Amino acid sequence: MLRRPFTEEPMSKLAAWSSRLAWFALAVSALSIVVVRSGALEVEPALATFGAGLFFAVLAVILAFAAFVSIWRQGRTGLGRAVLGMFLGLLVLGYPGYLAYRASTLPAIYDVTTDPADPPRFVALAPERAADMNIYHAAFARQQRAAYPNLAPLQYDAPAKFVFDSALTIVNKRRWRIADAQPPELGRRDARIEAVAHSLVMGFPDDVVIRITAAGAGTRVDVRSASRHPWPDFGENAARVQALLDDIDDAVSNTPEPRAMPEPKAPPAPKRQPAKR
Repeated sequence: MLRRPFTEEPMSKLAAWSSRLAWFALAVSALSIVVVRSGALEVEPALATFGAGLFFAVLAVILAFAAFVSIWRQGRTGLGRAVLGMFLGLLVLGYPGYLAYRASTLPAIYDVTTDPADPPRFVALAPERAADMNIYHAAFARQQRAAYPNLAPLQYDAPAKFVFDSALTIVNKRRWRIADAQPPELGRRDARIEAVAHSLVMGFPDDVVIRITAAGAGTRVDVRSASRHPWPDFGENAARVQALLDDIDDAVSNTPEPRAMPEPKAPPAPKRQPAKR
């Protein structure tokens, strides 16, 4: 009985290159994120590196599609590598694709506040920001009202010091870097907390200022969150402001306000006994 020699079908070069480029895209993208979060390089070169990673991811997906056609028509091996290249390429492109979708539905602003007419000012963080980035542009106010109509100040019938302590506790729980914290004092109009937050994935620094103002017998809270770079924030600053307002509101509403201890009363004077004759 004659046996036919077993010959393995050749590997699809398209599938092999798809998986290689996908792994390379994943490594380049991850490296750029690490560089940005560590602050080892400026943001622009790191973003250029991230863009290169996205380019290779797109190329890996295209080659994977071409490999599927080649494997189907010519019967070559390498289906697993093509699937891997497709998966890794789409994995790298997933988050940027989500951001692109948000960019198409949200305004291209990078500064959000609960008081567009008189936004809280950056004082301690102003030297870390470009001079023109400290200005809240009037055009942002119109776009913000249309996109985020629910962002509004908080009002409480509570002392400013109590609200300040609640807000400071929230900031510390979030582990933001506090640049300044000025509690309410006599002769000072506003209390203020300035802190640095970071975006979720890339770790871009965003600056936050909380202004606490005594308004009559109550207290008003305003928040501002602004990026340090003039490109669209994909709604991250607005989401941060809303989440911070919700946490402060929960803390102030659910924490009993401390009451002053009553001063101890002086003991009654001992009664004088009538003198005996």
